[in-house]
Amino acid sequence: MNNAQRLTTIEILEKLVSFNTVSRNSNLKLIDFVDDYLNSFGIKTFRAFDDTKQKAAIYAHIGPNCSGGIVLSGHSDVVPVDGQEWTTDPFVLSKKGDKFFGRGTCDMKGFIACVLSAIPRMLEVELSKPIQVAISYDEEVGCLGAPNMIKSMQSNLPIADLVIVGEPTLMKVVNSHKGISLLETEVKGYEVHSSLVNKGVSAVMTAAKLINWLEGEMKKNYESSKTSINKLATPFEPPYTTLHVGKISGGTAANITAKDCSFTTDIRVVPGESMFDWIERYKGEVIRLEKQIKEINPSSYINVKVKSATPGCKPEPNGIAEDLVRSITGDNTTNVVAYGTEGGQFQEAGYSAVICGPGNIEQAHQPNEFISGSQLKNGESFINEIISRQAF
Repeated sequence: MNNAQRLTTIEILEKLVSFNTVSRNSNLKLIDFVDDYLNSFGIKTFRAFDDTKQKAAIYAHIGPNCSGGIVLSGHSDVVPVDGQEWTTDPFVLSKKGDKFFGRGTCDMKGFIACVLSAIPRMLEVELSKPIQVAISYDEEVGCLGAPNMIKSMQSNLPIADLVIVGEPTLMKVVNSHKGISLLETEVKGYEVHSSLVNKGVSAVMTAAKLINWLEGEMKKNYESSKTSINKLATPFEPPYTTLHVGKISGGTAANITAKDCSFTTDIRVVPGESMFDWIERYKGEVIRLEKQIKEINPSSYINVKVKSATPGCKPEPNGIAEDLVRSITGDNTTNVVAYGTEGGQFQEAGYSAVICGPGNIEQAHQPNEFISGSQLKNGESFINEIISRQAF
């Protein structure tokens, strides 16, 4: 073991923040740093690249070569700082009082720093049960990197029992969140002068019909939630699946039937309902409407692209991940979150999963994002307790 590589949580966080890993950029410099750091302790690392080879996840197995381990999971990418008013350089760790400022400090390089700084102790105690470290890419743009990483982990490492996703929860136990899907709908119409509107296909007005359908379905969900027996949805606000259109563009002029229109749809599905069922229901309405516009002009069409589909995280009847984290934190409250995580993807792959990590989600994605020193200390204590239990 090279003592020169022993770094504190703050030293590691400073280094992680210095890498501009906004999702549109490569994250390989950060991955190289983690790789070198782990290798310096004699720990073998693995990478799972995206199709461009400009991004990668990194993961490693520490302890005995057996199953029954714990995965400590985080993501390397961060959201953009464009248009935000920062009082410090977002990619330079700055300290003011008990607060450490920088993009990703809270979401979620703080957790990763806590994990990496604990590597020497993981080796010193001679774990009797393994700990796996996993750092993904492209979480902020739809949790796109985790499935590839998880598949690679299961091919190269002994299968762990449970996963702790260290998203910022103020070290409270989060056992559930909605599934999130992002759809992009493109409508191709047929241009004519508006005086001959009966011979044309307006892409804008066709899109409006689809948007009205989405709103109508959401209203049905609201009404049914008043008498719903879906107890998994009850803790959420709102306690039903939402279908929201946040962006739309199209049209050429006021007196021309629009040839093109596109819009994005955000579907947030409560546990107990299927995200893919909702996507198929929407596609069914698209097929019905597309048939109508093709009867007017055969060149017209509607195309739906699923940009991302992140499954929700569900409470587990016998959740060993949740039980472990509750026993460490002492938190017995019920907590759900509105944001998505990679927890549901780990669950779908057969792991028990829970979300718990240092920092306040209210600081995530904000200008002057920060994590408090007290939260980092809580994160360190949490990781150290996990190590102690894996050494039993």
